[in-house]
Amino acid sequence: MKYIPSIAFEEMSGSAKGVTAAKVRGRKYIRNRGYGGGVRTSAQAAVKSIFKQLSQSWKNLTNAQVLAWNALAQTQAGKSVLGTSAKISGANLYSRLNYWIVFCGGEALSNPPALQGVEAPTEAVVTLTPTKFTFELEGEPDNAADLKLIIMASAPQSNGVTRAYGKAVQIAQPLEAVCEEYDIKEDFDNKHGAPNAAAPKVFMKYFFVNTKTGEKSGEMLTLVRLDEDAPVDGE
Repeated sequence: MKYIPSIAFEEMSGSAKGVTAAKVRGRKYIRNRGYGGGVRTSAQAAVKSIFKQLSQSWKNLTNAQVLAWNALAQTQAGKSVLGTSAKISGANLYSRLNYWIVFCGGEALSNPPALQGVEAPTEAVVTLTPTKFTFELEGEPDNAADLKLIIMASAPQSNGVTRAYGKAVQIAQPLEAVCEEYDIKEDFDNKHGAPNAAAPKVFMKYFFVNTKTGEKSGEMLTLVRLDEDAPVDGE
């Protein structure tokens, strides 16, 4: 429930003691503080487990290792919630890089890696029908051996939705960065349910991660719509 505040809250924002002060469209209000739901999916629990592991391992680094991560962080930039460039800490960089290394089955790095950058994937051929959902890159990267392909997709969206890339979540385990037709239908349907005539659009993101350094490439975006199955010969 929202409440209109008195002038005492003119410049206040944020949460304290169970309430939140905020301003929306020039109108100030106070509402009961929200704490979010307590139910997590298995995927969310796995992500949280990795970051918890990394938070603990960061505390076990030597002073020299911490200083090395802090120095590397000074050369990197992250994105703030507003989309602007922002400095990141050594601990933050340690978690960002090591998350992908651990997620792909490797061991967290104690010493910072020599960052080399990761080229974004090529365009992909994506086929979505009632019986088929496949994904295939049109070209392979030069150093495919150290890379994994991460595919993310939104739940099925209606035709009225024009952009939902922010709703995309990972729908499969890390895949080899090769030109191979991957069948992602079972993973997608288990995660989101099958697309249908009322919700035929799927917004997708995909990118590479370097399993040795934890670096992530730029994200590629693609929109796919439910199509009819190809006719069977003789029908």
